[in-house]
Amino acid sequence: VVIGVLGSTLDQGRKPERWARWRPTVSVCQHPALKIDRLHLIHGTPHTGLAERVIEDIGEVAPHTRVVPHVIDFKDPWDLEEVYAGLHDFARAFAFEPEREDYLLNITTGTHVVQICWFLLAEAHVVPAQILQLTPPKRWKDRAPGTYGIIDLDLSRYDKIATRFRAD
Repeated sequence: VVIGVLGSTLDQGRKPERWARWRPTVSVCQHPALKIDRLHLIHGTPHTGLAERVIEDIGEVAPHTRVVPHVIDFKDPWDLEEVYAGLHDFARAFAFEPEREDYLLNITTGTHVVQICWFLLAEAHVVPAQILQLTPPKRWKDRAPGTYGIIDLDLSRYDKIATRFRAD
């Protein structure tokens, strides 16, 4: 299960040419090694049309992926307090089942404040997820989905970091 925010800039595209550029929310579903059963897509009311287009496009490239849209309207997506509160409320209302499902939190899209808030919520285990970071292909206009990395915030898995914490 992937949870992420619609990229109001990076996910843009109405015309057929949109398929010639990298759009992270669509590309996350194009990686054969990363089978996404469900994608929870957060967007604001002004971006409902874009969200619908992205959902349709995901249906084309990954018909097995069910996309669940969620509307969160931030007055100021750069306001740390407002964004944290909105994403925290979303997380608290979400029916996580970590014993049955694995969660990835896509921090590729959204303002830097959104990305920071996602990190804080994952680190505090409010969102029981690993971090997903997507990277565009070397040539943005390639149709390739780019690459992705998964970051596990369980620091006990990172010996060098754990050693530094013990030393401190």
